[in-house]
Amino acid sequence: MKSIVTRKYLIPFALVASLFFCWGFAHSILDVLNKHFQNMLEISKTRSALVQAMVYGGYFIMAIPAGVIIRNWGYKAGVITGLILYGIGALLFVPGERMMSFEFFLLCLFIIGCGLTCLETAANPYVTVLGEPDTAASRLNLAQSLNGLGWIVGPLAGGLIIFGDLGSVALPYAAIGIAVFIIAIIFSRMQLPEIVENTVSEKAGIDKLSKSVSFLFGLVALFAYVAAQTGVNSFFINYVTEVSSTITNQQAALMLSFGGMGLFLIGRLIGTWLMNYLPAPRLLLICALGATLCMIGVIYGGTIGLISLIVTYLFESIMFPTIFALALQGLSSSATKCGSSYLIMTIVGGAIAPILMGYIGETNMAIGFIIPLVCYIVVAIYAKKIRKVYEKESVC
Repeated sequence: MKSIVTRKYLIPFALVASLFFCWGFAHSILDVLNKHFQNMLEISKTRSALVQAMVYGGYFIMAIPAGVIIRNWGYKAGVITGLILYGIGALLFVPGERMMSFEFFLLCLFIIGCGLTCLETAANPYVTVLGEPDTAASRLNLAQSLNGLGWIVGPLAGGLIIFGDLGSVALPYAAIGIAVFIIAIIFSRMQLPEIVENTVSEKAGIDKLSKSVSFLFGLVALFAYVAAQTGVNSFFINYVTEVSSTITNQQAALMLSFGGMGLFLIGRLIGTWLMNYLPAPRLLLICALGATLCMIGVIYGGTIGLISLIVTYLFESIMFPTIFALALQGLSSSATKCGSSYLIMTIVGGAIAPILMGYIGETNMAIGFIIPLVCYIVVAIYAKKIRKVYEKESVC
């Protein structure tokens, strides 16, 4: 069995992997904000979906500038830029709570989204090159396990603080804002190896992207997956409280934290282990089919729907890092840096799906889950198509 992370890259891998927790927290607490703003500001599901739209819209706008930063100044500069933007956006929630302006909160979230874009554009590809190419998917899944931990802590903190007695939306953001500024200072003083290939020009890297079947199909698959994941997360609390009138918002948030996100983390860990025995595309196909069946159960509703909704997180856990790693596999360093920017742009799918789901499910949330159902089918098609390409490239 090959080592997922070689010894010389162990410390850099650990440092960069810690960042995955930060954006896991940032994304998952949005799902609590969505329902909180519906209640406190008396807005519709469609309008509350702008919470996700602003963060994921930031990915689309900031992805190319983030790629330019990384190509010109390296992965470390990308990380520090992302942490600073993240910290600024989070701390702005403090005056935002006094103003209680939905538009101001959206601005804060947009700034956070721009910061997360820099972090993901730098950290995801950096992890894939810190070791052997054929263990890239396993390595990224391992790093994403910390991301899964952040997904648990986000709704937990939101449920207990925002929906709890304190009722403060600023407190969790102030805490994470201070934390990321401290992390930024630590990174600015750390020496991280820069992975470079001086023999490959940027133009040659872009040309290679246009000829990579794995990359081009990966753009579509990643867009579909992020759309599905964000849609499911955004209206988890709405769905649960509509299906069962006895479940409160806070209880639903805790179900999301320990139930859904707990399975999400477990799935990442199991997936990392399974990739030692199963090709990544095959495991991706199995998980995509499982998530598709779960969405059918969610639309059906009732107890079956609740169970299916929670189990979905187990199946979707390995999708993002696996698609990301497969899309970049076999590319040069120059192509990897450029390709990462385009892949991160596809996260804009998370800005579109919640709005569509909110509109379709305004009166019946279960119907809105047709959107992630279609998206998981797209991921399954990608996994099936790319399997032959993957096996052919592995032989070559």
